[in-house]
Amino acid sequence: MKSFGPYIALHLRYEKDMLAFSGCTYGLSDTESEELAMIRGNTTYWKVKDIDPLEQRSHGHCPLTPKEVGMFLSALGYPSSTPVYIAAGEIYGGESHMVDLQSRFPILMNKEKLASAEELRPFSQYASQMAALDYIVSVESDVFIPSYSGNMARAVAGHRRFHGHRKTISPDRKALVHLFDKVDSGLLDEGKRLSQKIIEMHQKRQGSPRKRKGPVSGTRGSDRFRSEEAFYENPLPDCLCQSNDNSIVNI
Repeated sequence: MKSFGPYIALHLRYEKDMLAFSGCTYGLSDTESEELAMIRGNTTYWKVKDIDPLEQRSHGHCPLTPKEVGMFLSALGYPSSTPVYIAAGEIYGGESHMVDLQSRFPILMNKEKLASAEELRPFSQYASQMAALDYIVSVESDVFIPSYSGNMARAVAGHRRFHGHRKTISPDRKALVHLFDKVDSGLLDEGKRLSQKIIEMHQKRQGSPRKRKGPVSGTRGSDRFRSEEAFYENPLPDCLCQSNDNSIVNI
């Protein structure tokens, strides 16, 4: 991947199981939405069955769509010549949902394009090992951007902090979909104004050093545990310390 130059690793959570579990169907056809609802209804260990997809999206609980990610990268100022590595499983809907992103960023790569079938064969029967390949490429990228804050995205972000706080941009999904809806309705044009808004709202969401967030005051038991930022997501200060010149070093 590095042979293409500095690259972005995009953790694109747009797989069938993710969309079915979250109930996020924005931009999908009626047939696709019905298929996902059926999967959710038939999966017994998923407790929540009735989900309002518009409400989910408006609250920032949905992964960004490939089209939205393309708009996001363009607004941040990345040129179309930027190589982008897609760290993901099989994208739901295949190429039909990737057209807009591909048109904006033609150098769109994944492990299947970079490695031969023979090279991937030892890993292909194990989903966790295929994900590990994506993990490695994501950790080593010049910029890492997750479309959704799942376990792998948090682990990669923490790993990158440990290696010197490499640039990791965490999209503000709730704010972004509000802007994107304005673009879709014609109230806001793609261009300088949209770019300024998106750049401004992400100035402090790029993986700069900060101490790990503790539990929410007043919470107890499992609620207290869940409210605390995961150690593997941010190892500062536990596994990172200040050197004599006040720079952050890992130990």
